[in-house]
Amino acid sequence: MSGTLTGKVALVTGASRGIGRATAIALGKNGASVVVNYISSKGPAEEVVREIGAERAIAVKADVSKLDEIEVLIKQTIDRFQKIDILVLNAGLLWQNGSLEATNEDTFDKLFSTNVKGPFFMVQLATPYIPDGGRIMLFSSSLTNFSMIVPNYLLYSATKGAVEQMTRVLAKDLGKRNITVNTISPGPVGTEAYYVGKTEQMVKMQSNLAPAGRLGEPEDVADVITFIASDQSRWINGQNIRINGGMTVG
Repeated sequence: MSGTLTGKVALVTGASRGIGRATAIALGKNGASVVVNYISSKGPAEEVVREIGAERAIAVKADVSKLDEIEVLIKQTIDRFQKIDILVLNAGLLWQNGSLEATNEDTFDKLFSTNVKGPFFMVQLATPYIPDGGRIMLFSSSLTNFSMIVPNYLLYSATKGAVEQMTRVLAKDLGKRNITVNTISPGPVGTEAYYVGKTEQMVKMQSNLAPAGRLGEPEDVADVITFIASDQSRWINGQNIRINGGMTVG
């Protein structure tokens, strides 16, 4: 297998569906060996492995909001591939009922555990196995830069704001080893998770937020991630890369 990522090892969390799935496949097509993390969708995760090829991919079940399961995920990755060149922290919860009034302590803890604690400890535990010149990508959302305040997204946006600040500091800390740390911030993307709880009117409205008048596709995001994973992106560090077709500008 030849490609821009040949010889690299990528770990993609939440990789059985949506953006994570498209990313794992894109990285594999470009030559990387890929760890396909999933929490419950074993069948779809194994399909991703088959598409990449079992000689270069494995599926690992782990809830990345839990420290002990993160440890298992890292261990299985290292046992199979000995290193992690590319860490894509895609797993997260999209919460659409997180207003001030609707949020309780359990929901608060659940979202921060998955969207903030998980990425924090994934980076902490993976970093010793990331060679100099590695790539780390955390996930935020274009909502954090959207001038229209969307109802019920207070809690979700708060978690993503935390991720963006983590990226800024980690980029400085790990940049001494030429490990780049960037935030990937998609706009609305037409995944299964996106459509849950949305009316046809809401989908149409959000499709029109971008000048092209459409939702993003998982591959739109995966292609950018593949570039950031490559050597060609070596001077991009500490940035918030908004992949939203012009939904937000500036």
